[in-house]
Amino acid sequence: MASDWAAALAPLDATLRSLGAMLTKEYDAGTRFLPPPTQVLRALSTPMVDVKVLVVGQDPYPTPGHSVGLAFAVDKSTRPLPRSLKNIYKELSSDLGFPAAAHGDLSAWANQGVLLLNRVLTVAPGAAGSHRRRGWEEVTEAVITTLVARKKPLVSVLWGKDAQRLAPLLEGTAVIESAHPSPLSASRGFFGSKPFSRVNNLLVAQGASPIDWMIPVA
Repeated sequence: MASDWAAALAPLDATLRSLGAMLTKEYDAGTRFLPPPTQVLRALSTPMVDVKVLVVGQDPYPTPGHSVGLAFAVDKSTRPLPRSLKNIYKELSSDLGFPAAAHGDLSAWANQGVLLLNRVLTVAPGAAGSHRRRGWEEVTEAVITTLVARKKPLVSVLWGKDAQRLAPLLEGTAVIESAHPSPLSASRGFFGSKPFSRVNNLLVAQGASPIDWMIPVA
């Protein structure tokens, strides 16, 4: 976690300790959790001062080996890509003309100030949504309200109803909403929504530099 995030989230120390104890208990019981312990807070390694785009996911991929601590991303070696990520790449190609990347490493986006934040930061293997209402929502809501309070350029991307419930926390900032990129909903408003070009237009309008959405080959 970047130092400015650690300072901002200090009032939630008790909540974070409780979550750590919950994860330790599950690990010791043999249940395990995803992503790996060192990657649970990976999204917050992007310094708060550098964040200019917020993309909200739901909870980590429950498939072992997929979750890496950045919403929608997977490790560069993971094949096949998750279907939601494939649809994100399809829309990126339609929006900006970039070819779909062969891998799912989105760290190039994170390195430019795109905060890929899941609503809940851990999950039990094979059990989607299993760590909801355990305390993570309090942490991620604090992250979002802290971003808004900075009064700096910010564009938020809310895909799907779960993410869109956070819209009241983002009042007064630029928000892009559409259906989720999941195969179950992508054809109902995600495809054709052009989120990447819209984010860049909104950033420029706020005096910030646009994001280079191209995913490097290597």
